[in-house]
Amino acid sequence: MTRIRPQELLGIGELARRAGVSVPTIRYYEKRGLIRSERTSGNQRRFPRHELRRLAVVAAGQVVGLSLQEIADALGQLPVDRPPTLREWQRMSRRWAEIVQGRIRRLHALETALDGCIGCGCLSLGRCTLFNPADEAAHEGPGSRWLRAAQALG
Repeated sequence: MTRIRPQELLGIGELARRAGVSVPTIRYYEKRGLIRSERTSGNQRRFPRHELRRLAVVAAGQVVGLSLQEIADALGQLPVDRPPTLREWQRMSRRWAEIVQGRIRRLHALETALDGCIGCGCLSLGRCTLFNPADEAAHEGPGSRWLRAAQALG
């Protein structure tokens, strides 16, 4: 990271307050590589002011339902030593738009399938993506794999 002038650095409490998150959240985000700090000679964290932008990106990603890993992947496309430019933000946000559109398609498929499902009393066994007679899906691994596969097709 490029050396930042001391007046451009924020302590962890100030960064947390300005970002609207807790100090433990800041530590967690730093541990996950979402943000970066410099250390003083006394080993105190000091964050460049532009880390507020990265925290805003994290918050924006969470608002649209991205996982922290998806947010970290996106942040990996952005510079770490300065705020992103408009062009860099647009490039990153295009990928987010693709992810969000995929989720919208899956949610719409689930929404349209719900009318044939009565809370799994199951009145639609012939086309139910949850029906698993004799635990046939056990060999495929944990979770509702058939449901996820059906949604991916929708």
